[in-house]
Amino acid sequence: MKLATLKNYIEVLKPRESSLLTFVGVAAVFIAASGKPPLDTVLLAAAAILVASAGANGITNYLDREFDARMRRTRHRVLPSKRIYPPQKALPWIAIFVLAGLAMAWWLHPLAFAADLAGTLVAATWRKRMTCVFPQGAIASLAPLLMGWFAVSPTFSWELSLLCLLVVAWLPLHVWSVMVSNREDYIGAGLNFFPMNVKVGTAIRVLLAFSLALCAVSIALYFVGGFDWLYLTLAIILGAMMIYACCRLLASEASGDAWKLYKLSSFPYLGLIFFAMCLDIWLL
Repeated sequence: MKLATLKNYIEVLKPRESSLLTFVGVAAVFIAASGKPPLDTVLLAAAAILVASAGANGITNYLDREFDARMRRTRHRVLPSKRIYPPQKALPWIAIFVLAGLAMAWWLHPLAFAADLAGTLVAATWRKRMTCVFPQGAIASLAPLLMGWFAVSPTFSWELSLLCLLVVAWLPLHVWSVMVSNREDYIGAGLNFFPMNVKVGTAIRVLLAFSLALCAVSIALYFVGGFDWLYLTLAIILGAMMIYACCRLLASEASGDAWKLYKLSSFPYLGLIFFAMCLDIWLL
C-alpha cells in the first residue's frame, strides 16, 4: 500500500479526535486507580480505547460522507473527496478496528466491553441528519471514559457519575459551537436541527448555560473525588475560560468567536481538565 493511500485510510479514522478520546480514557484509568494502575492495564486500556475510538469515528465518517460532501468545511475529507473510492473500500478497514476494539475491551472487563459496544452501536445510528447530541452523542462520548474506568474499577460511584456529567456538559459546547460557527454551511446541507433551527442568540444562551454547568460539575469533582488545591485551581481557571468564551460569543454572535469556543473546548479544556486530575493525584 502506498504511503499516500495509507494516510487516507488513517484519516478516515479521525486520528486527532481518537487521540483526544484515548487520552480521556487513559486518564480515567489513573483516576480510578488513584494514580497507581498496573502498567499492563494502562497499556491494554490505551490500545483498546484508541482502536475502538478509531473504529467508531470511521463508522461516522462513512455514514456522514454524503452530508460532508455538501458542506464547505468537510467536503475535502477522504470519503466525500473520493480519495478512497468507492467508499465501501473503507469498510473492511473500519470493521477491523471495530472488532479489535471490542475484543480488547472484553479482555479488559465485560463492563468495558458493554461501554464500547454501546458507543459503537450509537456511532452506527447517529448521523448528521438526525444528530441532537442527546442522548446519542453523550453515549458515544462517554464510552472511552467508561472503558478506562471499568478497566480498573468495575463499579459505579459518585466520582464516576460526576466525570460522566462533566463530559455530558462539555459535549454541547464542543459540538454546537462548531455548528454555530458554520451555521449557513449546515443549513445549506439540509441540516435543520438544533442549533440551526433557532436564532443564533438563543443557541448561544444555551451554550452559556452549559458552560456554567460544566464549571459547577468540575468544582463538584473537587469535593467528591478527593482532589487537592492544584486540581481546584486549574478547574476554576479552565471553567472561567469557557464561560468567558461563551460570554464573548453572546456579545458578538460572530462565527469567529464560535470557532474559538470550539477550539478551546477540545484539548485546551477537555484534555487539560483530565490532565489536571491526574497531575493532582500524582503530585499531592
